[in-house]
Amino acid sequence: MLGDKIVVKKHHTDAAAGVYEKIKQKVTGGSRTAITVAGESGSGKSEIAHEIGRIFYEKNGFRSVTLHQDDYFIRPPRSNDEARRQDIGNVGMHEVRLGLLDEHIKEAKKKDSVTLKKPLIDYDNNAVLEEELDLAGISIILAEGTYTTALKNADIKVFIDRTFMDTLEHRKERARDRLDEYTERILKIEHEVISLQKNEADIIISKDYTV
Repeated sequence: MLGDKIVVKKHHTDAAAGVYEKIKQKVTGGSRTAITVAGESGSGKSEIAHEIGRIFYEKNGFRSVTLHQDDYFIRPPRSNDEARRQDIGNVGMHEVRLGLLDEHIKEAKKKDSVTLKKPLIDYDNNAVLEEELDLAGISIILAEGTYTTALKNADIKVFIDRTFMDTLEHRKERARDRLDEYTERILKIEHEVISLQKNEADIIISKDYTV
């Protein structure tokens, strides 16, 4: 997402290193591997996905590309926030084009796929744009987002087991979310959905970021 930022800290790097040790034998570079990183808002999904990609490149020379679930929201951020505030029923997996994200993972995993056109959210301008990713030489497709454990075309699913209350300080640091009572209601609804996906994960990152 344009306008987003990540804040990588030691615990993100340590968690990613733990994931690497668990899955390094499964990622050979001979075929493209899709890895999802899921968890609640502010749990460090973007940071840990970034670090997983970096570690694989440094240790194995495997290049990666990351698909961000935020780019697949039907509405841009401010419009989506207003829709949620008008009707709390708008909160949930149906806000996201998860089917399209899953299809893009499937397409990106093909060795003969050299480019991928995907949506791109422009946060500052509240707009949905399009970008083309270069897949040449890519060995790993990372997909991060709240609901990415539900994606069927993932090969390895990582889940960060932290609640929305655990992640409050990180969300404040990121300074992207509008934090108020209504936001807390939204996060509780998301928690109910996301927590059900935990059992589908291959690797769990615990509350203290250990694997």
